[in-house]
Amino acid sequence: MRKKLYGFVLLCFTSITLYAQDQVADTVVPKKLNEVIVIGKKTQLYQKQTKPLATVEEYLQQSGKVGMIKRGGYAWEPIINSMATERTLITIDGMRVFGACTDKMDPITSYVEVSNLSEATITSGQLGGCHGATIGGAIDLKRNRSGFMNSGWDVSLHSGFESNGNQKIIGSGVNYANNHFYNDTDFMYRDAENYSAGNNQEVLFSQFRKFNISATSGFSFDENKMLEASLIYDKATDVGYPALPMDVSLAEALITSLKFEYVLKSSKIENWETKIYYNTITHIMDDTKRPFVPIRMDMPGWSDTYGFYSKVKGVFKSHHFLVDLNSFYNRSIAEMTMYPSDPKESLMFMFTWPDVRTLYNAVFLEDNIILNSQSSLRFSASVANHFNKVADALGLESLQIFYPNMKDSKNRILKSISSNYMYDKNGFQYGFGLAYGERAPSVSEGYGFYLFNSFDRFDYIGNPELRNEKSSEANAFIGYKTKKISTKISSSYFHISNYIVGKPAENLIPMTIGASGIKIYTALDYATIFNTDLNIEYQFDTNFKWSGQLVYSYGQDYKKENLPFISPLRYSSSLHYRLNKFYSEIAVQGNAVQTQYSPFYGEDRTPDYAILNIASSYSFQIDKNKWNVKAGVENVLDTYYSTFSDWNNIPRKGRNFFLNISFGF
Repeated sequence: MRKKLYGFVLLCFTSITLYAQDQVADTVVPKKLNEVIVIGKKTQLYQKQTKPLATVEEYLQQSGKVGMIKRGGYAWEPIINSMATERTLITIDGMRVFGACTDKMDPITSYVEVSNLSEATITSGQLGGCHGATIGGAIDLKRNRSGFMNSGWDVSLHSGFESNGNQKIIGSGVNYANNHFYNDTDFMYRDAENYSAGNNQEVLFSQFRKFNISATSGFSFDENKMLEASLIYDKATDVGYPALPMDVSLAEALITSLKFEYVLKSSKIENWETKIYYNTITHIMDDTKRPFVPIRMDMPGWSDTYGFYSKVKGVFKSHHFLVDLNSFYNRSIAEMTMYPSDPKESLMFMFTWPDVRTLYNAVFLEDNIILNSQSSLRFSASVANHFNKVADALGLESLQIFYPNMKDSKNRILKSISSNYMYDKNGFQYGFGLAYGERAPSVSEGYGFYLFNSFDRFDYIGNPELRNEKSSEANAFIGYKTKKISTKISSSYFHISNYIVGKPAENLIPMTIGASGIKIYTALDYATIFNTDLNIEYQFDTNFKWSGQLVYSYGQDYKKENLPFISPLRYSSSLHYRLNKFYSEIAVQGNAVQTQYSPFYGEDRTPDYAILNIASSYSFQIDKNKWNVKAGVENVLDTYYSTFSDWNNIPRKGRNFFLNISFGF
């Protein structure tokens, strides 16, 4: 059967639809080198997606630049250009949000829902440096806004069910808009039990339960001044992580903002936008539901962030410029309490993040120059001050055991610069660019204290003396588009100096029972990462369309040792059929064998796999009420498989029937 699937891949040759919006070449506005995955407004959600009520992570991995590290059935960690969250940047409407989990079980994407998002803008490398320092790139999750339209009330209801894991989904949205005011509210609830891998093998501790509330209100003072307030409250409980030794009893986020926007008339300054924001994250890990643990422990963490940005967009002759001032203050603290089995023994307590305070201030400049009607040139540069301080005296003393001369604070200057050329004429386009960027060590890399990594089974200790990581980048793409066919291949190459990794310390004893040893964060001379992806779409006629994708990555350090989480050849192919209000899709996706794995980082060889998915939908209207019913089967052949990015080879879902129903009036 696998040969038949490979045959289908060869005949179709490649991927899922990205719903990327290609901007038309324009002599007035330069073309952005971004990839946009459209998630859809509430009134159009069911019309755009194969599985409307999928998670945000499932949508994001449609991109050739995004992968997912999976530790369970919920809250997957995005990786951009084969780089994990330390080297990337994820924002919500431009706001910086930092997780509170030392094991990265609470990525920023877990605190939003597809029902309140309009699109995800994915930028590669230094193209994503507008909101902060990054190496691999950035994702900005943009929420729905009705805007100042005299559309009145709009109400929608969503419900869904997935057979694998008995996941129940229910949601609603209530929007109101007129010429001077709008208010968007959204609610989504998910409840899932343990899912089963292929061949009906139950994956224990993969359950989760969560709800998400989102609200955005805007008020227009006059034609060119607007004030907007927004709120996200997300709460997940009883979240199992089968790939880890602990689960999560609570993951809670409150994300708020207030924005002022001023659209100037008859001026070189077109738009001025200023936003202040605050968010707080609480994350509690525990192992009380695990049957066999050497010693019970709790690991709570907290992250509070205050921030703002103020950006100005304008035009001067052929120059389209952007000036962005941004700043944030973050407090990250995490602790661990161990409970001995003998009640006469004392509890053991320590800070794993010793109350680390981070103050970041940056200025970002961008200039898009229109050379002529076919080509443009983009320059950007930024400089930032990154200041860390360890506020907890006990935590500072603990780290000083390893670094006797360590001070309680450290100041860093981070720089970036990039340039890109773009040409687009008669459907043919190409572009190339060069960039340089720096990042500071993350809180874990700089100040983590005995953080257990269940992937390679080492305890990790941070290193406040690490130098800035520096990346030199080259990128290029070429594409061609007509009414029938659209093709694009893009590539990026990163040479990363002072590449931060953990190295074993032979003279130290681990704290975690069963750990293989201790690794201290240090820096390799350099590492290189290469990524390329090919996307093809062909429109047979008004009803039939086929799309395909191939992705390949390669990463090694200066000793030619493989880097972790580097994707083998990844492919997908889908055939779409649409007739009036009926839509159907058949798709296949898979990976080749992972041969470039890294035992040093805990990886092993993962076999190839291929899975088949099918889905259909029908839209109809009764009076003024809009209905959409969408059903499908994922992993039709119930294949048992695990990918290169599945933590400790946790298997993915077997056959899964899903049903999504949307109703709007």
